[in-house]
Amino acid sequence: MKQGTLPEYDYDIIIIGGGPAGYTAGIYAARAALKTLLIEGESSVSQITITDMIENYPGIPEGIGGFELMQLFKKQALKFGLEILSKDVTGIKKSSASPVWEVTSSDKVFKTLSIIAATGAMWRSLGVSGESEFAGKGVSYCATCDGPFYRNRDVIVVGGGDTAIQEALFLTHFAKKVVVIHRRDRLRAAGMLQSRAFAEKKIEFVWNSTVSEITGTDFVTGVKVKNIQTGGLSEISADGIFIFVGRLPYTEIFKGLVETDKTGFIVTDENMRTNAQGLFAAGDCRAKLFRQVVTAAGDGANAVNSAELYIDEVKGQTY
Repeated sequence: MKQGTLPEYDYDIIIIGGGPAGYTAGIYAARAALKTLLIEGESSVSQITITDMIENYPGIPEGIGGFELMQLFKKQALKFGLEILSKDVTGIKKSSASPVWEVTSSDKVFKTLSIIAATGAMWRSLGVSGESEFAGKGVSYCATCDGPFYRNRDVIVVGGGDTAIQEALFLTHFAKKVVVIHRRDRLRAAGMLQSRAFAEKKIEFVWNSTVSEITGTDFVTGVKVKNIQTGGLSEISADGIFIFVGRLPYTEIFKGLVETDKTGFIVTDENMRTNAQGLFAAGDCRAKLFRQVVTAAGDGANAVNSAELYIDEVKGQTY
């Protein structure tokens, strides 16, 4: 469609989500002189902001708190002129006859040529007493992020899938002992992972059991465990508990607009393009294997590059 025939629109790109993927996209888009609005959720926050210390982000060898890192992202984005709105998006729609998307937030409708979904995901919680109280104080959902803090300490891993066992194996590089608690009598992780875990002397298994409470004072000191077959209760002492029972993406707003996998994560190609023209996805809300701050940032930059190419095509300005 040629530029002269384009319907009226407000932005080249609207980024939905204020985490590492969203703000990296904002930095790249604003620096490219694309008219861009980033809408960060008013009632939700990026999971990174509850991470006490990030030591594996390139260029920051001393480590940094998740909240502080996001403030740096935001400061850099504002330097390049990114427009930011702290509101919840309540609706998204697009006419099949127009390249313009409509994004509704706080009863105001914004029109844009493209959207980058960077809404992230939340860890599926156990929903037990002590879990929210000790978040960041012994309760963790990322061994890669927090494992080094548990050198020569006892930790617990909850879950029996690929992620849980991979992370349990990773934790053996630091912890003195890793206790895996699983609600079934066998793992559902891949066979190779199971073989490695069973051969690892630092890993112990507690089968047919669930965590009923996470205990502690200022920090986690242990868990209460219930055997689902006998109903018996027991206690296990530990300095930390890592929970890997799945993630839930914040993608409900995109339902029916874009292809998702069976758990709701947005399906993209390697360039962050979805099956919907003009809609791109980046970070933890998209279907992928590895979720870290650095991979989310890479997704955000990649999404803007793809969006810019798409926008140029829509405007009839392809280089």
